[in-house]
Amino acid sequence: MCGIAGWISYGRDLRREGATVAAMNRTMACRGPDDEGMWADVHAALGHRRLAVIDLAGGAQPMTVDTGGQPLLVTTYSGEIYNHQELRAELSGLGHSFRTGSDTEVVLHAYLRWGEESILRLNGMYAFALWDVRRQELLLVRDRMGIKPLYYHLTGDGIVFGSEPKAILAHPQISAVVDADGMAELLTLTKTPGHAVYRGMRELRPGHTLRVRRTGSTEHRYWALESHEHTDDLPTTITRVRDLLEDTVERQLIADVPLGTLLSGGLDSSAITALAARSLTKAGRGAVRSFCVDFTGHDNDFRPDDLRPTRDRPYAHTLAAHVGADHRDITLDTAQLLDTATRHRVLAARDLPHGFGDTDTSLHLLFKAVREHATVALSGECADEVFGGYPWFHDEKAVHAGTFPWLHAVRPALDARESILAPALLHAVDLPGYTQARYHEALAHVPALPGESGTERRMREVSHLHLTRCLQIALDRKDRTSMATGLEVRVPFCDHRLLQYVFNAPWAMKTFDGREKSLLRAATSDILPASVTHRVKSPYPATQDPRYTNALRQTMKELLTDPHAPVRPLLDLPTAGQLVTHAPGSALRHAAELALDLNTWLTTDRITLHI
Repeated sequence: MCGIAGWISYGRDLRREGATVAAMNRTMACRGPDDEGMWADVHAALGHRRLAVIDLAGGAQPMTVDTGGQPLLVTTYSGEIYNHQELRAELSGLGHSFRTGSDTEVVLHAYLRWGEESILRLNGMYAFALWDVRRQELLLVRDRMGIKPLYYHLTGDGIVFGSEPKAILAHPQISAVVDADGMAELLTLTKTPGHAVYRGMRELRPGHTLRVRRTGSTEHRYWALESHEHTDDLPTTITRVRDLLEDTVERQLIADVPLGTLLSGGLDSSAITALAARSLTKAGRGAVRSFCVDFTGHDNDFRPDDLRPTRDRPYAHTLAAHVGADHRDITLDTAQLLDTATRHRVLAARDLPHGFGDTDTSLHLLFKAVREHATVALSGECADEVFGGYPWFHDEKAVHAGTFPWLHAVRPALDARESILAPALLHAVDLPGYTQARYHEALAHVPALPGESGTERRMREVSHLHLTRCLQIALDRKDRTSMATGLEVRVPFCDHRLLQYVFNAPWAMKTFDGREKSLLRAATSDILPASVTHRVKSPYPATQDPRYTNALRQTMKELLTDPHAPVRPLLDLPTAGQLVTHAPGSALRHAAELALDLNTWLTTDRITLHI
């Protein structure tokens, strides 16, 4: 896993611009702590930061394919191609010769053999740039589900691109400007494909390519979820889900570095850990390493509620013992969660002030601790979007709310956040109008199935909304907080074959046992303890230590009395003051985390607001 950056300019000689590309590269040092590289020609300059996972000695980048000592094709590549060994064998049979064991070189040769059609052969998570020296053209590619990020900014004579916005903003021609549309996207708990918040910047949409020529640029969709009639019966469907899971977990265990799993003790992560344990044992590779996050004082502080009815650690221990995992608890204390330097690092990793607070900070700290034992970790993330696991999938009011169902479900949290924002800001960004426009835009992209109606049709829409507008939030959060620690996190539930298959399974089949994630439970129950199989969903944990809320309240009071705080014009100061004094802990945390993140962002990132 790596960080990529580059600059194409048809109007200047980029061989003289090494300092600019080096500056872009430096912003992503955490994504690639093992090595860095640059390659430049007259109109193209490519940068790379490497986290070595496959072929540690031979996978340096940018990488070229040459003829007669001259490069034909150059790539800067981030990600993993899980079927690279099969592709390598096929290409070797067609006469291609390889000098490394890396998947990066496979991507280059696949493109030489099959052109842009080669992308359809890739199974993995990836974002990469290919510079065709002969044609003087750039091709940007992003994986089908957007697991790996890729941003770009078109210029007057080319393009600047990078794995993260900060790489692009390091370019001297580009400024960090956020207008009303960008601020609305930032404040809405949904992710619009292609939207990057910063003016002029775009995120390459999942399943898309962007070709840049001297005459301009062309975006092309090479993959999207499709609707088909599901003809398999229930037993066949369960078997197919299991087969796909076994295959994708086995593929994603390939690495030349230590790896493990992130284990919460829930159905999703437990299924991945159990499947990984079976595969590793079969291959004679020893026990699976597993890691669970917990908080100091949770033995006394944890209180079950409607959102988190159970604590993770007991279930994680049960699963770890069941599969013989080499398990570690990562226990975090309140001082770590409140540490200012850590919070700033997390915000810098995310690039944007999402206001997720201790859940972002604890995730970053978890990944940092895991990185001491492993370079790669498999996650159970994304199963809820694929199999219908979130509570609002099963809430009629949320399903038929006329908006994104998760926004209806978390409305109290959004109300708390919005309550402290200045009326002028809320008027300028028009969050209700923006959200509804994005919702109807998303509905228009749902592939209909002829003859489908009623509940099945609506749940197809709800599933598609989650896979294209909600899942991207989780994937982006996972990528940024993990890569900031040099940890590669893989997401087997995002295998496009599994996604396509389960997307078309009828909703009645996905809930055949009267619960959430029926297909996943049935497909994996034979390898899980009964207590884990039937555990009620509990999302990623948050600290319940009252000291955290009290410290947050005090920090917010200090912010509101600071006349130089840059966030002040964005806040309704009287309302914010009342909230800090009187609001209960949950409302305070939702509002304060956003305000504090906004203030840090405006302070450290030199943001210009045009609202």
